[in-house]
Amino acid sequence: MDRRLLIGRRSLIAAGLALPLMTTRGEAQDSHPVVATTNGPVRGQRDADVAVFKGIRYGADTGPRRFQPSVRPTPWTNPLEAFAYGAASPQGGSEPNQSEDCLFLNVWSPGLDAGRRPVMVYIHGGAYSSGSGSSPLYDGTRLARRNDVVVVTVNHRLGSLGYAYLARIAGAPFLDSGNAGQLDLILALQWVRDNITAFGGDPDRVMVFGQSGGGAKIATMMATPAAAGLFHRVATMSGQQVTASGPWNATRRATTWLEALGLPPDRAAEAATLPVEALLKATETTDPVLGFGGLYFGPVLDNRSLPRHPFYPDAPAQSAHIPMIIGNTHDETKAFLGGDPANFALTWDDLPGKLTNQVFRIDVAPEPVIAAYRQMYPAYSPSDVFFAASTAGRSWRGAIIEAEARAAAGSPSFVYQLDWVSPIDGGRRGAMHTDDIPLALDNVMATGSRAQGPQAQGMADRLSRAFVALARDGDPNHAGLPDWTPYDLTRRQTMIMDEPARMEDDPRGGERRLFAAIPYVQPGT
Repeated sequence: MDRRLLIGRRSLIAAGLALPLMTTRGEAQDSHPVVATTNGPVRGQRDADVAVFKGIRYGADTGPRRFQPSVRPTPWTNPLEAFAYGAASPQGGSEPNQSEDCLFLNVWSPGLDAGRRPVMVYIHGGAYSSGSGSSPLYDGTRLARRNDVVVVTVNHRLGSLGYAYLARIAGAPFLDSGNAGQLDLILALQWVRDNITAFGGDPDRVMVFGQSGGGAKIATMMATPAAAGLFHRVATMSGQQVTASGPWNATRRATTWLEALGLPPDRAAEAATLPVEALLKATETTDPVLGFGGLYFGPVLDNRSLPRHPFYPDAPAQSAHIPMIIGNTHDETKAFLGGDPANFALTWDDLPGKLTNQVFRIDVAPEPVIAAYRQMYPAYSPSDVFFAASTAGRSWRGAIIEAEARAAAGSPSFVYQLDWVSPIDGGRRGAMHTDDIPLALDNVMATGSRAQGPQAQGMADRLSRAFVALARDGDPNHAGLPDWTPYDLTRRQTMIMDEPARMEDDPRGGERRLFAAIPYVQPGT
């Protein structure tokens, strides 16, 4: 070391000043590692032994290319700081930091070396209209640190910006507008393929997993040719996509949305120039297909990027070889309907109207459904039947359809049902929609987690290690579970995630048979 520098350092010590002000280049790289990507270098931070990169740009600002396929960003030369989450897609609600410049992802890695670790890419839920990869529930630090895996979360376009189908109204350059949000995710996975080795990951062992809308986005990508080869294992949690929106219904929704914007069809292209706030406000109009709520925007059978329905009439052949976990929670709809105290005090006279108005959007009378439940579960109250039937007719049924379709094709699927109940609210909410998020991501202590109580961490160990095992080896079995065998059409084997965990054949088989006789209508389509 230069003698003058040594004297200077001694002087600083004598003055009681902090030495980190004089860090060497090696020390800076250790605390703020720089990784070269195909777009340019990025500088992250360290959380003890985990390197964290937040807000890495994988795509260009979507504002100038609104409703068009995303593209790679302009390359840069100097390292960009990846210290904070990037913006979320514009949306309603309270999600902070929104912008059309939203194509960012986040990486957590336990080693920026040649380790070639399994890569776990989490895709957030919120249907196709809300959320981001920035939630504390999705923080990848614990999952990366405890399991030696690389974790990635991602933002993409949502709502009308990601899924308004303008192709049959405005034509070029909006031919891919109905699946722009999906194309963002594919661009993000291409970034993972091209760059994850530099972050210590294995591009040949990429697992995509997601809950609710995240799972539905994944199911759609399983039938999207451009996504082929970009991921090698899959896990969906309470999120299925059996059918996409057809082109005519998607066009009806887009037309209704344009009318709310004050745009006739011949001026549809002007939607690309309007303020984002106007676009979001217009989505609040009544959906012309469903006849209630705001406008639904989701993947579209456009015969371009999406040439077939995700899981109709069968499981997509392009992803038949990919091992898959398919999960749901026992009391899904208590997350949506459990906040109304009246739903816990229903009478038998109340029940038919409740099911008709809030649950059964398909053409089926509630009375025979209620009678079947009373025969299957004599001890159930009217409220018990309400929550059970609404759950069975929702994503649980979509999960069973997907599992059966893959079993028929001989594809490996491992099915689970979360029965474990958090003690929150005295357990009244049951095992509801979203309860498996902090368990799968090993974040039971994170802000927003409902997984509480002395059993919560054990349940997180059970489920998260199954996901890690699938990512690593294509098989979710590990020492903390009984033998988890793939789902088949003879036994319909299902892992009951509870304390303790157990395998059951065809749990809720009566409900499965009941709803199998009723045509399935994918929510939104």
